[in-house]
Amino acid sequence: MSDMTTNPDGGGEAGVSTRKAPRRGGGDPGLRGRTTIADGVVEKIAGLAARDVVGVHALGSGLARTFGAVRDRVPGGSKSVTRGVKAEVGEVQTALDLEIVVDYGVSIADVARAVRENVIAAVERMTGLEVVEVNIAVSDVKLPDEEDEEPEPPRIQ
Repeated sequence: MSDMTTNPDGGGEAGVSTRKAPRRGGGDPGLRGRTTIADGVVEKIAGLAARDVVGVHALGSGLARTFGAVRDRVPGGSKSVTRGVKAEVGEVQTALDLEIVVDYGVSIADVARAVRENVIAAVERMTGLEVVEVNIAVSDVKLPDEEDEEPEPPRIQ
């Protein structure tokens, strides 16, 4: 309980006005305007987060990885972190589809769960978007004695 007396005009202590001066522009400056996040941004974040999971050998189908390997070898080309990742981004939510290749011997269910957890955590933390679903398609298993489809870089350049 307060022993503050109020002015007849309703403002604070007697003789002291507590009315705030109007702010220009109104509201929190951090909330003025819109932020849009491109699908490719979410795809990169998700691709990097998925690759961090133990048991994920690669992202993308065999054909996509083959074309990607060729594209990566072109001077000026860069390794595509979005290969095997598709995002649909709305204003406040996103949904992701990932195609992965797992290492032989790992539990596919455990790897898929870990990928979902890692991708959701990274995307939500970095973008503020709610991830409504992460669909995972396992397109291949990398056998221990199987060579990678990506050719070794030449020793002499």
